[in-house]
Amino acid sequence: MPEGEAIERAHEVRWFDSLDSTNRYVLDEARRGAPEGLVAVADFQTAGRGRRGRGWVAPPGASLLASVLLRPSLAPERTPLVSMACGAAMAEAVTRVAGFTPGLKWPNDLVVGDRKLAGILAERDGDAVVVGIGVNVEWHEFPPEIAETATACNLEAGHAVDRRALLEAFLAELDARYTDLDAVTAEYRSRLDTLGRRVRVERSDGALVGRAAGVGDAGQLLVEDDGGDVVEVHVGDVVHLRDA
Repeated sequence: MPEGEAIERAHEVRWFDSLDSTNRYVLDEARRGAPEGLVAVADFQTAGRGRRGRGWVAPPGASLLASVLLRPSLAPERTPLVSMACGAAMAEAVTRVAGFTPGLKWPNDLVVGDRKLAGILAERDGDAVVVGIGVNVEWHEFPPEIAETATACNLEAGHAVDRRALLEAFLAELDARYTDLDAVTAEYRSRLDTLGRRVRVERSDGALVGRAAGVGDAGQLLVEDDGGDVVEVHVGDVVHLRDA
């Protein structure tokens, strides 16, 4: 947890058996004027969304599927700091509750090795930022298409992990970081498994291959390409490559 006294924020947690999307629900509530601190959690999502419009499907009760409403005083270009704070907060929450420490993969995945444990999706509407997070908590078998690339808290910990305890720890850790978002970048860098790795970044204008050399103050990935030029990446999907 960052230095300094954590401020316990008031959270209204609404837990649903099923929703189409927790992010969609909280965005709608934000447009109706809901205050900062609203949290929606679903045991199952019928239309969960990941980054770049991808679907997110998990069996009922297998994952922690939650969205948090925040209203930070941040310029739009600095919104990634909120996702970075959420990633660091969930990594620490997993350490506290499950007993192992995942790393971060740019921009917003939690990983163990190269297996994905969680994904984060932030969406902004006016002054509202809704951050959705999906954590694999209690899985015993993955579908064949992700069996080689996914993991879950119970599988890494070797014991059952309680979703409610994980949510409570995450909200407390997020509160501690939210009071000083400018300080999040240093912690994010220290947890980022992507740094120093050879990567391929899939972008709308083509793939970029190089070495992840750093992270800018607004969360952009700095990639040194094979020609020695450093390219700033603000949006893209990263694949960790093996060194030749």
